[in-house]
Amino acid sequence: YVAAVYEHESILSPNPTALVDRRSALELMGKNLDIYEQQVVAAARQGAQIIVFPEDGIHGFNFTRSSIYPYLDFVVHSHSVKWNPCREPYLFNDTEVLQRLSCMALKNKIFLVANLGTKQPCEHIDPHCPSDGRYQFNTNVAFNDNGTLVATYRKHNLYFEYAFDIPPEPDYKPFDTPFAGKFGMFTCFDILFFEPAVNLIKQYNLKQVVYPAAWMNQLPLLSAVEFQQAFATAFNINILAANIHHPTLGMTGSGIYTPVKSFIYHNMESYGGKLIVAEIPVITTDYKTNLESNERFRENLRHSCETFTSTSMDDQVCFKEGHETPDRVSEKGNDQLPPTFYAEMMYDNFTFVPVWGEKGELQVCANTLCCYLTYQRAVLTDELYALGVFDGLHTVHGTYYVQACALVKCGGLSFSTCGQEVTDATALIGFQLWGNMSTSYIFPLLLTSGITLDYADHMGWKNNHYFISKNRTSSGLLTAALYGRWYEKD
Repeated sequence: YVAAVYEHESILSPNPTALVDRRSALELMGKNLDIYEQQVVAAARQGAQIIVFPEDGIHGFNFTRSSIYPYLDFVVHSHSVKWNPCREPYLFNDTEVLQRLSCMALKNKIFLVANLGTKQPCEHIDPHCPSDGRYQFNTNVAFNDNGTLVATYRKHNLYFEYAFDIPPEPDYKPFDTPFAGKFGMFTCFDILFFEPAVNLIKQYNLKQVVYPAAWMNQLPLLSAVEFQQAFATAFNINILAANIHHPTLGMTGSGIYTPVKSFIYHNMESYGGKLIVAEIPVITTDYKTNLESNERFRENLRHSCETFTSTSMDDQVCFKEGHETPDRVSEKGNDQLPPTFYAEMMYDNFTFVPVWGEKGELQVCANTLCCYLTYQRAVLTDELYALGVFDGLHTVHGTYYVQACALVKCGGLSFSTCGQEVTDATALIGFQLWGNMSTSYIFPLLLTSGITLDYADHMGWKNNHYFISKNRTSSGLLTAALYGRWYEKD
């Protein structure tokens, strides 16, 4: 099918905390909707059957609970109401934004997914009802190609969004399409949590996901395109991801992802939006996600080496009985082990070892997690790389448990620069990276110079270790990592 996502540079309120009337709010949102309209027309001309817009694209951000109120539409969160806002604008008050979106879908015969702020009055007998008598939600809406509202989703994992409420329970609202079956939706920060992102995909065995975001990139492990790709790969799904475009805030990075190919946009230099249109295969296979087969691997298999088909570096990953891990001593047997050091990465205290020389084998451990690396550089460059491990609760900008094995390029040549945000690299590296992860939810990250993506040659479970291997990166390596999320320990 043909999909489109639009990375939108939203027109923002100059003073989001100021109280304005509905008319002024609609005027500002109308400017963003005018741009949406042009993009829907452009996408439809290119044959797109569905288009996705980013989080906060219509109203912007940094509001207070009261200052956002004039920007909120009323929407019914219910399957029972069949409503076409374009054709039936009179049914509910305060639905001007929904009407415009519905009409765009109808006029252009396209499925449309957008994000807006919504309100819902509540009774004080409702124990969750906020003191001002209304819920305010960060909401995705999906319209079918005749403008009917087919699904709403209220963001569950808010990221410092004081204007919004968390819905009483997670929304699971997949919607059907004639061209690719069921789509699920969630928003931005949701992607890092079991509820609702993972649960939704597992419960409905979803193969397509629409994903509006307003994501601030954080290298080396959580750049938007890097994690979006890893998520698509881990779950064996297609993701249509639309991010907002505000480079000064570190926000860019959208794409259309399949498990084996990506069409991405990441641009920190220029201004203005970007439409991505791509034709991708419908994933129909009913075999469970990579992750679920991984779980089965862990439960049932204590395989011996011979049962695995060989990969280019296979001999190095065969763990012999009683010899689970490669020795950290090089072949000569008398070289010093590289020193262990600590550095902050992603606000977490990683334990590192330097990756020296043109080839070698390394290991580094923290808590219960040990990470192993065999590597070979095509040419020795003047760049410092390090292998890092973290096994613990991440507590800055959200609280969640991470198990990570990461090969990263350092910011400079001293150990203290490891973990810094780096965007360019020249070293072409072949590697096999593995770890004895305790969770089956592992996102394989592979980021190359200029914030471009590469794909692993092989990945999966072997003898209770998860591995990722690459014969040689296509361009300079920035990050190769196993980013594990241990949801039960959140």
